[in-house]
Amino acid sequence: MKRAHLAADPAASRGREFDENRDGTRGPRSEFQRDRDRIIHSIAFRRLRSKTQVFIAPDGDHYRTRLTHSLEVAQIGRVIARTLGLDEDLTEALCLAHDIGHPPFGHAGEKALSQAMEKHGGFDHNAQSLRTLMRLESPYCEHEGLNLTWELLEGLAKHNGPVLSPGWALAELDADFSLELAKYPSLEAQIAAVADDIAYDNHDIDDGLRAGFLELDELLTIDFVADQWRTVEKRFPNADRDRQLRELVRGQIGLMVNDVIEQTEKATADVETIDQVREAGAALGGFSPAMAGAERQLKNFMYDKLYYHPEQIATAENARNVVARLYAAFEQDSNLLPSGWKDTLPDHEPDRSRHIADFIAGMTDRFAIDQCAKIYGTMPEGLSNV
Repeated sequence: MKRAHLAADPAASRGREFDENRDGTRGPRSEFQRDRDRIIHSIAFRRLRSKTQVFIAPDGDHYRTRLTHSLEVAQIGRVIARTLGLDEDLTEALCLAHDIGHPPFGHAGEKALSQAMEKHGGFDHNAQSLRTLMRLESPYCEHEGLNLTWELLEGLAKHNGPVLSPGWALAELDADFSLELAKYPSLEAQIAAVADDIAYDNHDIDDGLRAGFLELDELLTIDFVADQWRTVEKRFPNADRDRQLRELVRGQIGLMVNDVIEQTEKATADVETIDQVREAGAALGGFSPAMAGAERQLKNFMYDKLYYHPEQIATAENARNVVARLYAAFEQDSNLLPSGWKDTLPDHEPDRSRHIADFIAGMTDRFAIDQCAKIYGTMPEGLSNV
């Protein structure tokens, strides 16, 4: 595929925070391919396999986790980037890394850490992704962090748009390695963001139907979904319901992907440079106005019927309580921390509390549950509703 003139060029990267002296033994890879590989090989990425996507600690093996979600986002992002002639490796790396900062139990865990850290700067999972990749995950002898390219880091920091009031974590990292937070990111980052929307809008339907939280009749009150369902029934009238539902999800993803490609080509037709992408004043990669409206309607439905379902809310509150109790325990007795974390625990605030939050944020759901049971003597209950 021919490289588009607005594609990020790994050969012209703004570089990495720390200079690297390579001996040439690690293969002929571009800078963005190195980013992707470092993310895939990281411990933080592997932990995503046991972190909540929608359902907390599900009993079944068929529900998505943060890891499977990230892989699905990457698959969608690669297709869009390849078709538009953008850098596929950078897009893939951004998709794979975008959720690395999520604590155990997803947004329930984030809420608990935000509340616990209220007097110490708060907690934000997006900033925690950058903190993890730039400081906490440090497998190299020469420097802290994974030392990813500027383009990868700025894309993660701003994939949802400019950050005009960064929290403490992102502000500290930006002071060390400026990511131009007031500007829009590359098209690759914008595509990674919309690929995330496409993935969870549609794959969460799949999981919600499987778990019985969503009903097809309710879904069909959404015009966009009803239109695709009629198409599926017409094409495959004799297929069983499960296969028809999977075809529905695939069809919706395809329509959204094609819409993003067409709209992005239209929005960038007169854009000449990557700098103009960053200074455009609006995202150029994304849905058409009509598809954006349909996507908002679908998302509102999912919040009403799935994410804010009473059973989901009750389970999330139990999960929030696990994280809150863990934080309280470590705050009161640092001897409960494992040796590596206890030995490096700062003496003064806010660094002390932030260190504890870093430890908890890295936990998987299962490890957090086990730690809570170990500390308090009883296994937490009500943490799975599927």
